[in-house]
Amino acid sequence: MRVHLGCDHAGLDLKSHLTGWLTEHGYEPVDHGPFVYDALDDYPVFCLRAAEGVARDRAAGLDSLGVVIGGSGNGEQIAANKVKGIRAALAWSEDTASLAREHNDAWVVAVGGRMHSLEELVRLVEVFLTTPFPGDERHARRIGQMSSYEATGELPPLPASARSVPGGPADDA
Repeated sequence: MRVHLGCDHAGLDLKSHLTGWLTEHGYEPVDHGPFVYDALDDYPVFCLRAAEGVARDRAAGLDSLGVVIGGSGNGEQIAANKVKGIRAALAWSEDTASLAREHNDAWVVAVGGRMHSLEELVRLVEVFLTTPFPGDERHARRIGQMSSYEATGELPPLPASARSVPGGPADDA
């Protein structure tokens, strides 16, 4: 499996360690930078490229996921989610790392380098990479709704439960 990596200065040392770990465990890391420490670097430059790499690989039928690392992981997740077709999830525990794959078929995981030890970060990435998406109907349906919205800009219809609540939103479907 190919794993695209991107970070900012807060994740640089962690990314370097993770690159070695990935190689040792049979993954093919693709490092989108940065490669030197710059306290003023901009994470979107690197995280967008990592997410685009994943999207490009997946479109070509390749087995590929991504990891983006920053101080908190929040901005990196937001940047990765701007790439068409990408679902990026912020993981802060083993449960959130596995659920990102099991429920959301996320292709990119964001982690906070200042929030976790090196060992914790590697474990979160390992859980994310080794957890499959089982394709349960309810999760596939929800992912389909998001993908359809991304492609068309049309909101999914409101369910009956949202239309029958007094004072609830009007049915715009």
